[in-house]
Formats: sequence, C-alpha cells, structure tokens
Amino acid sequence: MLGRLATWLRLLGHDVLYDRTMDDRKIIRLALEQGRTILTRDTGLARNKAVRDCIFITTDRVADQLAEMKEMLGCERMPSGRCARCNGVLDRVDRSDDVRERVPDYIMRRHGRFFQCRICRNVYWEGSHYRHMKETLQQVLR
Repeated sequence: MLGRLATWLRLLGHDVLYDRTMDDRKIIRLALEQGRTILTRDTGLARNKAVRDCIFITTDRVADQLAEMKEMLGCERMPSGRCARCNGVLDRVDRSDDVRERVPDYIMRRHGRFFQCRICRNVYWEGSHYRHMKETLQQVLR
C-alpha cells in the first residue's frame, strides 16, 4: 500500500525494502533481523506487539506521505541514491558502450551524466522525469 512512497524514498537515497506480497509475520521478522523501521498504513500491523520500530502513515497521497516523512527521515534533498526498481545503490557511470546500448540515442546526445544500479544494472539520467520529481519534492518541503 506504500509502493509509491517506497520508490520516492529510494530515489532520495534511503534503503527501502518493499514487497507487496509479504505477509505481516515476514515483514516483522525481516524488520527485527535487519534493524529496519516498518512504514505502514495498516493499523493491525502498527499495533502488533512484536513490532519494535514502526511509523504509521496517515495519508493516501504520496506528496502528503513525503511531507509526513520529511521530519522523521530528513528527506530534504534529491540525491541520486538508490534504484527505484530494486533498491540497489547507484554508481555514476561513463557513456560507455554498455550504457549506450540501454538508452535511446536522443538521451545519449542530450545527457552526459548517467547512473547505473549495481544490482539490476538499470540506467538513470537527470532528464525531465528527474526535474519533475525535484519540483514535487520542493513543493512538499515548503
């Protein structure tokens, strides 16, 4: 139920584990084993006695959820942080043949900075989508 928030938090550089198929027991077990904070809109999960560190998200809209999170997690900037798909760390990469094969030609011509996920090898660049996200984040942080 917080998939879009998970994506935003990853892009902001936070290590976020998200799998909508996990049941509450597995979420709690992983949180305890890995020292993670559970973010949820599920009152039953939030009230579970086994849960040690939990943040209950009260709103539906992702912009409002980010506003809730900014105080708790310091979401004040837009770094190139983690892969939106798999949570892997992003590294800056050169315009190598490997990158060239995975992005459209017009992107190669228009952009000089690329980032690649260490795990799934997805390639990112600071295009219009990035600028729109930055604008949204700036509005949320006001």
